[in-house]
Amino acid sequence: MVRREETGIWVTLRETITAHHEEVFSCFTTAAGLTRWFPVAAEIDLRVEGGIVLGWDAKFFRRMTVRIVDFDAGGRIAWRWPIGHEGEETKVTWSIDPDVERGAQVVMRMGPFGDDPNTLIAMADDLESWRWYLCNLRTVLDARVDMRAIRPL
Repeated sequence: MVRREETGIWVTLRETITAHHEEVFSCFTTAAGLTRWFPVAAEIDLRVEGGIVLGWDAKFFRRMTVRIVDFDAGGRIAWRWPIGHEGEETKVTWSIDPDVERGAQVVMRMGPFGDDPNTLIAMADDLESWRWYLCNLRTVLDARVDMRAIRPL
């Protein structure tokens, strides 16, 4: 869903995952969890103003660090994410809520984005990637596929 709000354009993606919400949340808050679905390697300083180092190869030659801007052990973490041009960043908030019948509801909220063409293109590019990554997360947790075993390091 894409909405215009007072502060700019915000995007929300939702995914239901048939796993316990604590297991799902650990996929955002631990290095072992993150590497199940997102980067090849990770390090995490789990606190507000801490950081998450995402390694795109096993030895961290290609990496990026995102700054944690909000954390609630009950199921929410937010970080700053680069949006693709001129060093700009936006906030990405992940909320993982228990769903008694289905497992966990993952909600990603990203924004605010401006409405200039370059920012909207960057937003669309990021959303395509995030949708794919959420599919990875669901595959790892629902189907118990080990992404680490099938993707190259």
